[in-house]
Amino acid sequence: MRKILLASAAMLGGIATLGHAQIAAPSQGQLVAPYGAGPATNNNNNAWGIANTPSGSAAAGPLSSEYPPNVIAHPAPGTIVIHLNGRVEVDVTANYTSVDRGLNTNGTPNGYKLNPLGVGSFFRLYPGFDGLAANGLRYGASVELRENFPGGTTANGAGAVAAGAAAASPSGNSSGETLFVRRAFTYLASDQAGLLRLGQGDGVIGLFDNCIFTSQCWDAGDGGLDAGGSQQDQPGNVSPPFVWLAQVGAEYANSKIVYLSPQVYGFDFGVQYAPSQGNAFSNASGSTPIEAAPCGQAGPNCLNLSSGNDPTRWLNQVGAGLRYQHNFGAVDFKSYGFWETAGKEDPTAITIVKTTPAAGTGQIRYDNLNFYKAGVAVTALNTTFAVDYIGGAINGQLNERPTGGAPMNAVTTGLTYYSGPMTLGLEYGVIDSQGQANLAHTSQRHEWEIAFGGSYRLAPGVQLVAEYQYAQRHQGDFDFSTGSVGTTRDAKYQGLTFATILTW
Repeated sequence: MRKILLASAAMLGGIATLGHAQIAAPSQGQLVAPYGAGPATNNNNNAWGIANTPSGSAAAGPLSSEYPPNVIAHPAPGTIVIHLNGRVEVDVTANYTSVDRGLNTNGTPNGYKLNPLGVGSFFRLYPGFDGLAANGLRYGASVELRENFPGGTTANGAGAVAAGAAAASPSGNSSGETLFVRRAFTYLASDQAGLLRLGQGDGVIGLFDNCIFTSQCWDAGDGGLDAGGSQQDQPGNVSPPFVWLAQVGAEYANSKIVYLSPQVYGFDFGVQYAPSQGNAFSNASGSTPIEAAPCGQAGPNCLNLSSGNDPTRWLNQVGAGLRYQHNFGAVDFKSYGFWETAGKEDPTAITIVKTTPAAGTGQIRYDNLNFYKAGVAVTALNTTFAVDYIGGAINGQLNERPTGGAPMNAVTTGLTYYSGPMTLGLEYGVIDSQGQANLAHTSQRHEWEIAFGGSYRLAPGVQLVAEYQYAQRHQGDFDFSTGSVGTTRDAKYQGLTFATILTW
């Protein structure tokens, strides 16, 4: 009997040991699961609780919608889904520009020259949650955290760089990197009433166009003409601004109220309002390294000024748009139109001389923002052709136009092709605007740019990207190298980017 009991104990111990070796439960704070989706900068864009309005056609191909069906988890009634998406990107770049050799204001060399090669890396986090109440109310919140980068020279405690300061060490450079909040919003929605979003996040432009109309879907989010890898790793004077505003910080980074209607017969509309260019908490915040003084009373450091000494500040931003999406068999068709206006700060506090004009002296006045935008995208046979236009009283990336300056007219077109793990794309953009404010009635700015390349999905959550860009900027009597008026010197660049992008 004793032998039987000992043998039984040994057998049970072996089974327990075997089971423990084969079934490894994750420790607290870990998650083991199949790959679900990539970053979610906007975890709810509409009343149906998914990241894009569902109009995609399987026959047309996956490019007809932002994300494939059933990629992003949605809550069941009475539950919430918590997101902690992320992104790590590493870019290897080679840039050749007309400003890689520094010039003095008189055009003579200043002795500085840039290395054309670069390796850059960044990460982002996207915490948030989506909920669905038993009565059908959808609700949630989303945050986007990004990485800031210091300059290449030693900075003081306030983040400023002294002229001629010594180069920072690798440790000094990395310790100067910080995190900041790019988006932070809440939403309430229902399938019948639509979506109401409140806070720091995308307006109607960004919600109508995640990337399709502006042809930014082909490089796994590397950026393309909107701050792509090459542009991030070169001097800013050579890169034309992404004036079409979709997924641009100038459009989404101020706090606003946005409403999107449900879709009816393929149509939906959106409206938005923002009282200022930033977050209202900035009015009452204390002094920080990037704010000279708090807003103790109405003064130049207050965010939400309606009169003062800066006529370029806009306020009371109002926008409205209408979108149409429909599948015609194997063809998916999308289009939208949008209009936006905003008032401006009245220069009543003091006598304003914003800038000295090229000839003579006097004040430069600015017009209210007043522009319109439209786009069309057609997808068939895994291929999308898209065109997007913006024009009117606007100058560059959501800046006021100087009074008497030329209206802006800008068009971007793109072609995107999808095949299994590979996506290929081409973007081309042309921008005509006033440009330099004190050259109104003297010259106008003309810019054009092109980008092409593609991405390859190596594994779930792993994308390889290759991209080439070329751009030119021209304005008579303006020097893009020194940023000064009086000499015509164009800016040109071409750049190659190879990137690895990992998302979860």
